[in-house]
Amino acid sequence: MSNINLIIEERAADIGNFLVGRLLPFRQKRMVGPFIYIDHMGPVKMSERQNFDVLPHPHIGLSTLTFLFEGSIMHRDTLGNEIEIKPGEVNWMTAGKGIVHSERTPDYLRHSEKNMHGLQIWIALPKHLEQMNPEFFHIESNEIPFWKEDDVEFKLVAGEAFGKKSGVPVYSPMYMIEIKSVTEKKLNIGEHLYGEAGLYILEGGIISDGSQYGPKQILVSKNSSLCEFTIQPNSTIYIFGGEAYPEERFIDWNFVSTDKELIEKAKQNWIDQKFDKIEGETEFVPLPTYPKK
Repeated sequence: MSNINLIIEERAADIGNFLVGRLLPFRQKRMVGPFIYIDHMGPVKMSERQNFDVLPHPHIGLSTLTFLFEGSIMHRDTLGNEIEIKPGEVNWMTAGKGIVHSERTPDYLRHSEKNMHGLQIWIALPKHLEQMNPEFFHIESNEIPFWKEDDVEFKLVAGEAFGKKSGVPVYSPMYMIEIKSVTEKKLNIGEHLYGEAGLYILEGGIISDGSQYGPKQILVSKNSSLCEFTIQPNSTIYIFGGEAYPEERFIDWNFVSTDKELIEKAKQNWIDQKFDKIEGETEFVPLPTYPKK
């Protein structure tokens, strides 16, 4: 990223019984293209008495993307979907006007040791689709384009780039690209990108303009067309971004919208338990309370 505009350090955040590293939003950069929220989960090893349990909670105005490196999550939602996500696959859930989902360790793993490691991402919907009907898609690993160039591995997790298109049904021009290399390589990929771009270092590091950057950092580019850097040996990085929206997005708890009134309505509906229920789930995450200023 020879034109770095901002460096974001991973910050610890608590999502109930699980600590994650929060990358977006950041006070100086609320979004990168349509990406509005990125959490790095783990890596963590859980005993036979520990499990990953995110109780039923609601969303509006966004799509969620879950991408695992290790472990397994059972996704359940109010559309009736019940599906296990494994490493290399993508769960793509579009909330639209409202959806509720839970994320838990599958039953067959609940009494054994297990690992968890992955990314959970929110992509804001275009304004005209914020109130669309909710949708859910599970994308198998073979639907995600994979290729090699000069011993560097590329995977287009979502969106369009490099003349390729992922099987993830996105709703605006965007991309999320995994890049892996076991050797040091100089990469200049700006011609394949567009809009805003961020680079997240999962492991290893990169060198840009003589400076070295390591894991748990996001580098935000001033101009995606100038995305050039040297990837260091045994590194895994993610390039994400796309066309930015013209309207401001508001975010409050799990709700995203261009309209604050829609968020307030969703909050009250959750308090009143007017959202649809997930079959077989009786627990739920209450709306957080914040101290009055």
